[in-house]
Amino acid sequence: MTSPCLELDAFIADHVNTVQPLDKAASLAYWNFTTTGKEKYEQEYERLETAERKLYADRASYARLKELTAVEPQLDPLLSRQAKLLANEFLANQIDKTLIEKIVNLETGIEAQFNSFRAELDGRPIPDNTLREILRNSNDTTQCQAAWEASKQIGSQVAGQVRQVVQLRNTAARQVGFSSFYTMSLSLDELDEDALFQLWDRLDKLTAPIYADYKAKLEQKLAKRFGLDIHDLRPWHYGDPFFQDAPPAEIDLDPYFAQQDLVANAQSFYAAIGMDIADIITRSDLYEREGKQQHAYCTHIDRVGDVRVLCNVRPTEQWMATLLHEFGHAVYEKYLDDNLPWVLRKPAHISTTEAIAVLLGSLTKDPDWLSQYTSMPASKAQELGNLLHGQTRAELFIFTRWVLVMSHFERELYRNPNQDLNRLWWETVEHYQMIRPPAGRTDGDWAAKIHIATSPVYYHNYLLGFLMAEQIRAAIKQDMGNGQPFFKHPQIGQWLIEKVFEPGARCDWNGLMQHATGSDLLPDAFANALS
Repeated sequence: MTSPCLELDAFIADHVNTVQPLDKAASLAYWNFTTTGKEKYEQEYERLETAERKLYADRASYARLKELTAVEPQLDPLLSRQAKLLANEFLANQIDKTLIEKIVNLETGIEAQFNSFRAELDGRPIPDNTLREILRNSNDTTQCQAAWEASKQIGSQVAGQVRQVVQLRNTAARQVGFSSFYTMSLSLDELDEDALFQLWDRLDKLTAPIYADYKAKLEQKLAKRFGLDIHDLRPWHYGDPFFQDAPPAEIDLDPYFAQQDLVANAQSFYAAIGMDIADIITRSDLYEREGKQQHAYCTHIDRVGDVRVLCNVRPTEQWMATLLHEFGHAVYEKYLDDNLPWVLRKPAHISTTEAIAVLLGSLTKDPDWLSQYTSMPASKAQELGNLLHGQTRAELFIFTRWVLVMSHFERELYRNPNQDLNRLWWETVEHYQMIRPPAGRTDGDWAAKIHIATSPVYYHNYLLGFLMAEQIRAAIKQDMGNGQPFFKHPQIGQWLIEKVFEPGARCDWNGLMQHATGSDLLPDAFANALS
């Protein structure tokens, strides 16, 4: 009689043989789609993504997997872990195949609109980078308002379709026994919804007074800058389309990056901590181009080393931080243990790879990093140390408040997608970000955030990543000593590889935190960073 382990191993091997080439082809089609915006790649990606989801929709395969895992106590831990991840993937797709086709078709069509969208300002198309520069640097209220409103044009264009795909996702979730797609996504991603929002409540209480004090001081400066009364400040005065990033305040770091080769800086930094990204750079697409997606992401095409990064680099501090962030994702993927089975050859969780990206992306506010990798003299960097710390601290609680907006809005969106979503959006913004809503906004501002459409139920992972990053930073300092900045330790790359990257998905996100830091995820280190 064949043992359960052997039967399950054979089932997984057969599944991987089928899904692996399909997954690779879909990833490559998505890369071509987002880097060119060409319709042929859009259609190819839609076809392959639909085919892959339908593979997981096969009811007989899911039934067989459940049958083989019914004897879980007898299973090898690695085999059991693979089976659990596959079962979650199968369960999410146990829906009507025509519904899969409708969802993928809508998702792909919305993403195509984001890829090709260029806001119109003064009668001409303007890239997102230029809109952000206006919001960040202009002292003209009229110009900032026009740029901000232009950035929202995509929202009204896609809002109806996003609402429709939300409804279809909910239908799919209910077909497999969940109350909403939001609840299903968290559950199958090994997150407890109640525990997550209890943590969010703690972070709300922790950051609200700090944020309110910072914002009051910021608004005094903004009112003076724009020649307005504080009560006349509106969303376009805060330097960012969503106020998810801290404005430059007293420090403008961009001049120190203006003459820099940002990609070379990123390569030098990663080499200094023992990680080679030259091959990833060669495969990546890092500069602006017509038709290309205007955001940034990292992808692992095949789970065997074809890692790539998409960016739209300009010589600014923001894009240097983004490069370090995305290549943080990239080195995680590159240095996964090659011996892991394909199902486990990925990060332990989205939040753990976000943690590494956040940890390394934050270095553009570190005085020692700035003096080493930009034109800033060491004396100037040290002089700015307190201001830079204040800027980093501000970014932590500003981003926390922004994630609270996204998390609470998105949960309510999936609870009732037929409500007045623009009203819900601005009520949520006003509550958590304490920003006065603009008058006359009737539709689509919520849909201008690409993640709501194309990366649903994802945003919480960024804030979990921030918490994890601070805990990992503290563990590195403890292991390596506090004598010098942690990134200057030549062993940091090996520490990250052994403690975080190589385990892959052999354990869940909290198991990885225990392995890397010796503790469950706690908000303590994050709270310390806010002090």
